[in-house]
Amino acid sequence: MKQLSLLGLAIVSIWLAYSSYAQSERKVIEQIIEIGKNDNQTMNHLDILCNRFGGRLIGSAAYDNAAEWAASKFEEWGMEVELDEAGELPVGFNRGPWFGRMLGEKGMHLHFATPSYTSGTKGVQRGHVLLEPKSQSEFDRMKGRLKGAWILISGKNNGYPIDWSKKGDHKRDSIIALNDEISKKNREIRRFNWTRADTVPAKKLIPLHEEPALFYNQMKEAGILGTIQSSAVPIVATYDRKNIDHINFKTLPTVPDIKLDEHQYKSIEQMAKERRTFELEFDIRNWFKMGPVKYHNVIGIIPGTKYPDEYVIVGGHLDSYDVATGGVDDGSGVTPAIEAARLIMKAGGKPKRTILVCLWAGEEFGLLGSRSWIKRNKEKLEKISNMINRDGGPTVPTGMYVSEAMWDDMEKICKPINDINPDFPFTLEKRKPRKQPKRAWGTDSGPFAVEGIPTMGFRREDPKGTNFSYREIWHTERDLYNKSIPEYRNHASIVTAIVVYGIANLDHLLSREGYYLVEEEE
Repeated sequence: MKQLSLLGLAIVSIWLAYSSYAQSERKVIEQIIEIGKNDNQTMNHLDILCNRFGGRLIGSAAYDNAAEWAASKFEEWGMEVELDEAGELPVGFNRGPWFGRMLGEKGMHLHFATPSYTSGTKGVQRGHVLLEPKSQSEFDRMKGRLKGAWILISGKNNGYPIDWSKKGDHKRDSIIALNDEISKKNREIRRFNWTRADTVPAKKLIPLHEEPALFYNQMKEAGILGTIQSSAVPIVATYDRKNIDHINFKTLPTVPDIKLDEHQYKSIEQMAKERRTFELEFDIRNWFKMGPVKYHNVIGIIPGTKYPDEYVIVGGHLDSYDVATGGVDDGSGVTPAIEAARLIMKAGGKPKRTILVCLWAGEEFGLLGSRSWIKRNKEKLEKISNMINRDGGPTVPTGMYVSEAMWDDMEKICKPINDINPDFPFTLEKRKPRKQPKRAWGTDSGPFAVEGIPTMGFRREDPKGTNFSYREIWHTERDLYNKSIPEYRNHASIVTAIVVYGIANLDHLLSREGYYLVEEEE
């Protein structure tokens, strides 16, 4: 009887402890919702990233400033912080202001951009405009006019600069030789057409092969001011991916590579064809920094109280292209993650397993930060419950796709979300098993999926019809703070905090059963 009494007391004690813990965790969730609704700082974080630091290209002062700021906020909130060195670039790049205008005729202010890691002007530079040569004979005919000229080149801007690598030089040399042969044949055709009798049909000229800036090196040596290429609007401007890994201060580009609004380009091209008198003036402040320049992932850590060596990862990429300010790509990912961390800490959350808030570096340059972290942390991969990555529009979370094995856990975790805002109902849907990818897709969850780690994220929608278009901002000049949707962004941070904290507080890792298809051995 005495043993039964002791056993009964033990059971009661365990039940009371569990009840007390459950009640404590409910209070944390309630506090997360309360703080998130009445003191949400998500848009403040975005304001700092976009409007105090600006476009956050790795290798730039803006990226380093953003990383240091994020680390300081995690420390301020009582988290552990790791500035995780992920790699280095041979040189850095900082973008300043840029201006341009047409002088003469009616004149106009020019709408343009330049890719990152390309040259600026040498102060304010003014010059006449020429159409690029497409054969050696054309080059020879106009070479005396190239000095001090802006050159209109063919092709359409795809965000990247003219390829001035050795491979690019070889390609241009081959096309020049080919066009020289075509030019010889065309001279014969013109001679025939000039002397032919009226009864003999005229022969058509053979078109020359098109290659933007075909005489790039020769024009540069002749002293051109820069090249100008037509660009759709909004203007896309990425970076010099062909040369970035091996350029140094001795081999930096020296000729500005301008991507001009296609409507203005068409007008200027027609004026150049008509040989009218006008000039263009540009002031482009693209600056470089001596390297090597290291870049870091910023990892905020909330240590687990019971399973410190098990992990829930949440985050997005901190870097962005610098022709805009990364307000959406990926301010939409990093700022809800940053605010989710603040909400958990301010609510007094003590998760059972460790939460890693990862702000990845170099996603835009090829998932550099996440790939590096995985390579250096192989021992942690089996202990990651889930990796939540957000890299998309500023729309609102409305649900998740959940595997059968995770369903019961996620149903309990997500239940409080529908108490936040009736305008944004949250539902779970069954997720069918998918093939485990062999190659990473184009965002930071990709390398984790390749390793077999669940990358369950949020389904996002635009229930209030804000008419947001991701294609409008993706790598363009319009990826700005004012493209955000504050109501959606604030709600996203609360949802993120609830889900991440809930997964971290399970008594077990989320089951990976049925998340990926198991390939049968042959």
